[in-house]
Amino acid sequence: MKIRMTDAMATKRLKTPIGELRLAANEEGLVAVLFPIDEQDLPVAQGTALARAHLADASTALQEYFAGKRMAFEGVKLAPSGTEFQQQVWQALSRIPFGQTVTYAHIASRIGRPTAVRAVGLANGQNPLPIIVPCHRVIGSNGALTGFGGGLPTKKWLLEFEGALTAGG
Repeated sequence: MKIRMTDAMATKRLKTPIGELRLAANEEGLVAVLFPIDEQDLPVAQGTALARAHLADASTALQEYFAGKRMAFEGVKLAPSGTEFQQQVWQALSRIPFGQTVTYAHIASRIGRPTAVRAVGLANGQNPLPIIVPCHRVIGSNGALTGFGGGLPTKKWLLEFEGALTAGG
């Protein structure tokens, strides 16, 4: 996922237990959460007051999540850029409860496209707002942890943190 920076965008770095996340927001809401392993450059940008407010809300929500005080991200204004199909997948991801996992096939069925399992996987992988739009909660049909933009160790950490996996497996 490539973030196209504009003058209105604000960015921030946030220290977390999984490393330093980089956040970007515009006047419509949060547009990106980048993991430490993401090589994309995200320049420091002040943006508009509204973009900074969205960024502050998202930052606070993520801090609460990592402190164990938040299980969902209602109230955080999101503005992910993607196709209509991707948006459908991301909305379905947002409805996966904290501490639970589902399969790609489950998401495909949930959006009314039961044969689109691979396309769901691709849309999941293009999610610009990981953690907040919890793509880490999607696993393979055999229960295996599958690809994740933050790396499989990070996916495993997040699922263990939420209680969806026990340590070691």
